[in-house]
Parts: sequence; C-alpha cells; structure tokens
Amino acid sequence: MSYSTADLRAAVDAEIITPRDLDNLLGFLGTRQRDTSSSSSPPAFDAVHLLWYAGALIVIGAMGLFTTLAFSQMGGGALTITALVYAAMFTAAGHYLWVVRKLRTPGGLLIAIAVSMTPLAVYGLQDAFDAWGKFGNPNKMGDFYVWIKGSFVFMELAAIAAAALALRFYRFPFIVVMAAVALWFLSMDIVPWITGSGSSNFETARRVSIGFGLAMIAAAVLVNGRQRGGDFAFWLYLFGVMTFWGGITATSGGTNLAKAMYCALNVGFLLISVFLGRRVFALFGTIGITIYLGDLAAKVFEDSLLFPFALSLIGVGIIALGLYYYRHQEAVGRWVDERLPEPLKQLRAGSSMPPEPAKLRA
Repeated sequence: MSYSTADLRAAVDAEIITPRDLDNLLGFLGTRQRDTSSSSSPPAFDAVHLLWYAGALIVIGAMGLFTTLAFSQMGGGALTITALVYAAMFTAAGHYLWVVRKLRTPGGLLIAIAVSMTPLAVYGLQDAFDAWGKFGNPNKMGDFYVWIKGSFVFMELAAIAAAALALRFYRFPFIVVMAAVALWFLSMDIVPWITGSGSSNFETARRVSIGFGLAMIAAAVLVNGRQRGGDFAFWLYLFGVMTFWGGITATSGGTNLAKAMYCALNVGFLLISVFLGRRVFALFGTIGITIYLGDLAAKVFEDSLLFPFALSLIGVGIIALGLYYYRHQEAVGRWVDERLPEPLKQLRAGSSMPPEPAKLRA
C-alpha cells in the first residue's frame, strides 16, 4: 500500500501523530528512498532501463551468439586474451557503478557481461591447446549457442562457476541468467558424455532434460526462500520449467492414458502457478493443455461435430472462473495464508573419435 505526504499530514491533523513525528518520519523516508532507489528497488520498464538491458544483450550477443567465423580464426590465444580484457574492463566499470556511484542496475549488467565472457575464454583455451577431446572441434564460438556438442561442457561449467562467484559479491538477479542458460545447455551437451558416443540418443537426452529441469526447479525453490532484495529465482524457474516440461512434452507416442496424465500434469502446473505466484508454470501449462487438446482434435475427435463447441464452453467456463478469482483473490489469498504452514508460505513469490553429428539446440 502506498501513502502520500498528504496522508501523513492528515494523520497529524487527526492528532494520530505529532508534527515532530511527521518531520522525523519524512526525513527517514527521504533517506530510505535515496538509499533504495538505485539498489533494492525493482527495475522500472522505462526508456533508461530498456537502453541499459538492450546494450548489455547486444554486447553479450556480439561476443558469443553473433561471432563470425573470421572472429574465431583469430586463434585460441587471441580469443582468450580478448575475453579476459573484456571481462576485466566490464568488471572494473561495473564495480565502479555498483560501489561508488550506487547505480546497481547498469553496474550489475556490466558484471553480467563480464561473466558472459567466460565461455569465450574457455573456448580460446580449448582451441589453443586442441583440448576438445573425443567430441571434436565445434568449428566456431557462435555454435556454442546453436548446436549440441559434448565439447561445450567445460565452457558451461566455467560459466556456472563464474556466475556463482559474481553473485557472491554483486547481488544482481540478471547474473543468474548466465548460470541458468549454462545449466540448460549443459543438460543437452552432457548427453554424449553419458552415452559415451557422439551419435544422437534422443531418449537419453529427454530423460536427462527432465532430471536437470527438476533439479533447477528445486534450486529455484530454495533460492526463492532465501533471496533478499531481488528476484534471483525467476530465471531458474524459467529455464528449469522449460527444460523439465520440454523433456516431458518430447515423449513420442504414448497411450491415451499417458496423454491424459500429461494433460493432468499441465493442469497441475496451473495450480502450482497460483500457489507459488510464478507465471512461468501457467505459461507452459497452458501450452501443454493446448497441445493435448490439439492431439484430441486431430486423432480422437477428428469426426466429431460437437468437439469444438464443447471446448468453447470449457474455455468460457475457465474465463468465468478467472473472473470470479479476480474478484475474490484477496479473500482467497487470506484463506490460503491462514492455513498454510510457515515453511510453505516461504515458497511463494511476494570428446580421438570423430566429431559427433551436430544437433540443433531445441
């Protein structure tokens, strides 16, 4: 709830607080606003923050996703030196903005850029010493973001370690993106190490994705219960749910019962979304339900005239339920909070072998 200065002065007029209390309170709130406006307050979606984030993403993409083959031909040593120089410069600038100027958003973004240089530095070292192992040279740095190859595992482990180190000194949620993306890629690139072969093994990859996704969601739950001054769990939830849900959705074939259980899982995602206050569960749950209904329409009820109309009624009913919940969400929230144990309340939001055939990241 927000209160204006006029509200506080009205409290003085009503003799609820004294004029001296008002002066002390306004002085304290003014100091607190200066201290928190550049640190713990959530980033606003305005032109300034848009430019900060857009610039950071362009730099990260320029030194990774959009690197050209000519850039990779600089040689491994030059690439590592370039990455280290970039990391040092952005760390120094980010530290200055974070510590001296108290500008946490641009400072944190520069630290995140420095962390994103880690895969490039490790790629350069592997290239310089031909340390690709049995999975072969991946050709160019930009392929790290596009193709699945066992050679990239060390780059991902290094990126996770660098992000964890940066978070130790700079509590900025966007740094978690670097670790979350690396974990997501690791869930795919580690499959050749598990199978011991460079050939594609779809079923193993799917099961590994499910396991990684569950682990990331569990980590997000733990982070959510301990985070202070920012939403550090958001990116872990996003990539964890995406990895887990993707592995489940990629199941081929299946009986009608298995498909119904898949739909029930996605309905469960909707309920989890309400309980945890995390929209990412609702997003993938809705997509999953849509996939299930599409399968029903194409296979089970292909010749049914009433199926579209029945689905329309179900959709209208869901909208009506949403309207009802919107009108009573405060009462429902209070009812849930009164009956939840305290631990549950804290979960809520308030490769000598030839290179393997390249597989596109999904």
